[in-house]
Amino acid sequence: MAWQLSRAGASITLAARRRELLDGLAQRIIEGGNPRPLVIECDVTRDGDLERAVAQTVREFGKLDAIFANAGFGVVGSLKKLSVEDYRRQFETNVFGVLRTIVAALPEIEKTRGNIVIIGSVAGWTATPGTSPYAMSKFALRALANCITPELQPLGVKVTLISPGFVDSNIRRVSNDGNFHPAAKDSVPSWLVMSTEKAVRQILRAVARGKREAIITNHGKILVAIERFAPWLIRAAGRKINASS
Repeated sequence: MAWQLSRAGASITLAARRRELLDGLAQRIIEGGNPRPLVIECDVTRDGDLERAVAQTVREFGKLDAIFANAGFGVVGSLKKLSVEDYRRQFETNVFGVLRTIVAALPEIEKTRGNIVIIGSVAGWTATPGTSPYAMSKFALRALANCITPELQPLGVKVTLISPGFVDSNIRRVSNDGNFHPAAKDSVPSWLVMSTEKAVRQILRAVARGKREAIITNHGKILVAIERFAPWLIRAAGRKINASS
């Protein structure tokens, strides 16, 4: 996403925990002849990190037009195998991390009448056995987006909820404790996974058009449609999945 935005001439702030990955991406952006991005080591679970990132961005570029609240990972497993702490850790990043991002950025986004982009998931529409922490967190983000969209509209701030299905990323290589395992095999068949580049094009198009929500991937759109109009099919599939696990 940062790469495609930079190619369009946007001034970018890259903020995440792993500085070495940010530096590598920043170098790629620069070598592509694009504006130098601002790189900030930032953890969305720590108070103050996001406020510092916003302040540095405004000092560097003079304003903030859009924020992408996309920090997240997935805690999976059955209820009996998980602890309350597992759920708490999931919410600290996926829900409160996103909320911290929005709260820190909102004063500057108001000034520019800009965009808030929340990265949710199709899992925020339809929940399946073994994914309750992750699904709960994404249901919470959809509720957040639905609540704040009309609240911020009179201020000229646009909110877009992005709900992807399976997209090529490292999320399925991150364990329940939040550690990254680069050699882990993707559990989702490759034919079902949308390329990162294609997904990002769809995401940025939705944001540019000020859409309230965009479902990314065809299978995601089908699942959401089933959940809305024939939810009993999802429940039946859930029972089957649970019986075979």
